[in-house]
Amino acid sequence: MKISTKGRYGLRAMLDLAIHTSSGSHVSLSSIAENQDVSVSYLEQVFSALRKSGLVKSIKGAQGGYTLGDDPGNITVGSILRALEGEMKVVEEDDTNPYDNMQLCIKKNVWDRMDYCINSIIDSITLEDMIEEYNKLNGKNNYMYYI
Repeated sequence: MKISTKGRYGLRAMLDLAIHTSSGSHVSLSSIAENQDVSVSYLEQVFSALRKSGLVKSIKGAQGGYTLGDDPGNITVGSILRALEGEMKVVEEDDTNPYDNMQLCIKKNVWDRMDYCINSIIDSITLEDMIEEYNKLNGKNNYMYYI
């Protein structure tokens, strides 16, 4: 399994969107494209798939743009990658003879277990987790001090 540029750029764009819509505003595609150094036309394709999956909402008009389709804590890396890449499997299903015990053994003990682990990881990471990590890396602590 290899994540394509569509999946990688889409994940970056979704994190960018999540970071910049935390105040409830809408973000233009051109702004995301500029921040991520990706062409607007490429992001239009990516956001079309994300919109169809309900992960983003588009707002038309002069003050329009994109916003998240749900709370960042409810959007997982897995849902983003599946919207852009399809099912996350190490090996595509083949026409394996169901009576071939050697192939079935490999499928059950290797491919299925790898799929389970990969999907468990990407389904456990939310946009909210990534926003928190991004803020830590940028030295933005969310501490509030009261005097």
